[in-house]
Amino acid sequence: MATPLIDALLNRLAGLRFPQLFALTAALFIVDLLVPDPLPFADEILFGLLTVLFGSWKKRRGARMQR
Repeated sequence: MATPLIDALLNRLAGLRFPQLFALTAALFIVDLLVPDPLPFADEILFGLLTVLFGSWKKRRGARMQR
């Protein structure tokens, strides 16, 4: 039995055009936060922006109706 939070997350991921790409970018962002680097926060900002970009990239309405 899934919690309402997990259900909401899965519904949000189902509406994305590339859910695997979003998940990969989010995972890389988390790993990047944990691993120290020589230029602080430059790549964290980049991965954060990419994650937001992929999270907002939804399927087109016509693509949903065809399935």
